[in-house]
Amino acid sequence: MAVRQADVVLVGGGVMSATLGMMLRQLDPSLDIVMVERLDHVAHESTDGWNNAGTGHAGYCELNYTPETEDGDVEIARALQINAQFEVSLQFWSYLVEQGILPEPSSFINRTPHQSFVWGEKDVAFLKRRFERLKAHHLFREMEYTESPEELAEWMPLVVKHRDPMQRVAATRIKHGSDVDFGSLTRSMVKWLETQPNFELMLSSPVHYIDQRDNGRWKLRVKNQKTGELTKLEAGFVFLGAGGGALPLLQKSGIDEARGYGGFPVSGQWLVCQKPDIVQAHNSKVYGKAPIGAPPMSVPHLDTRIINGEPALLFGPFAGFTTRFLKQGSVFDLFGSVRATNLRPMLSVSKSNMDLTRYLIGEVFQSHTDRVESLRNFFPDAREDDWRLQMAGQRVQIIKQTPEGGGKLEFGTEIVAAKDGTLAALLGASPGASTAANAMLNVLERCFPEKMKSEQWLERMKELVPSYGQSLVNDEQLLNRVRERTLATLKLG
Repeated sequence: MAVRQADVVLVGGGVMSATLGMMLRQLDPSLDIVMVERLDHVAHESTDGWNNAGTGHAGYCELNYTPETEDGDVEIARALQINAQFEVSLQFWSYLVEQGILPEPSSFINRTPHQSFVWGEKDVAFLKRRFERLKAHHLFREMEYTESPEELAEWMPLVVKHRDPMQRVAATRIKHGSDVDFGSLTRSMVKWLETQPNFELMLSSPVHYIDQRDNGRWKLRVKNQKTGELTKLEAGFVFLGAGGGALPLLQKSGIDEARGYGGFPVSGQWLVCQKPDIVQAHNSKVYGKAPIGAPPMSVPHLDTRIINGEPALLFGPFAGFTTRFLKQGSVFDLFGSVRATNLRPMLSVSKSNMDLTRYLIGEVFQSHTDRVESLRNFFPDAREDDWRLQMAGQRVQIIKQTPEGGGKLEFGTEIVAAKDGTLAALLGASPGASTAANAMLNVLERCFPEKMKSEQWLERMKELVPSYGQSLVNDEQLLNRVRERTLATLKLG
């Protein structure tokens, strides 16, 4: 059997692999790149519009990014970091739009105000402190705050209509928030890559074998599920961007850096409404506070969505317990990921997170009436018949070994890279797709360090992401220049 030689193999056809492939193509058009995807089309797992929140996560409305400290203050460091990372994505997408690589921005991103909404004395006090802390920073200078019934009726009419007038409520708003259809974005990027020389897309082709040769290059075997044909691939660099499928492949790679990692899978569901009169009455993403014991990805929110060009309202997500790592995965995924090197961390996490497990299992057994009752916290007039249940994507949270040998459950994303820079994997979930450009820059810096320092790549990188190598958190003038361009180019202003 002939071996297909390549410079780069991207495993998974989601937003991460597509972003990395696009960056590499822009930095060095001569690279021979192969993308392999287990399904018969790209962007159909976590990247698909129905499988994620579609929020351009920028810390504007997500209250879990600004936790309350023990002394009653509000910690904003993570919100600043995520906001700056999302600005990197906006810069990269703006460049691709300007070059005609991506289509009309409204095909994948639309201006949707980002709002936080809370009720009760304690949470109103928290939101006001949060607003004061964030508003003082240039990244959040456009944030507004109100407790006014008149303003709230303008900002979020469905949310406040027929609400108890004696209930104290408050909200914040950023007008230039966004709704992103990551599925459409990814399909557009891959479609363009397919028009370029030295790029091959292999669909219906899961990876069955991965191993490193003595010369440092990686051998992979993929099998076409439709034809049964086996293909051998060999590449100098492999990226595992397969969502929940990345952990098992990382384990198969055998690199030392994979030791101790495990996965905690979480499923999700949305309530969906597509009735025109209701959809047209709400134009924002309204985030609240997560229930006690809920994982961060279960922060409830009522969202305007535009998926494949069609408007809808989504509420949720409702989390649940699962043993699958992928929506179209196997119920044995979790058990198959257990290794001698991660058994203790996984058992440690299982023991210390029983409350979380019970919460997730309880979510699974909620009735439609129960879910709509939760929705009524955000939309008092919600009727059961107007909403249907839609399955969301799978998320595999990271279980990471602690220095003491136990385990810790992480709710962010993490790049795991081999020390020789020949393989990298992306693990975890939120904020995920929104910060894909920043995450893939991390991969490039760790796996192509010398090239990223070269004058040629550095100059090109500044064209793709003008703020590259500088801090948007610390440089207000730089942010002003960057944001003025991206809001105009992507029509978010």
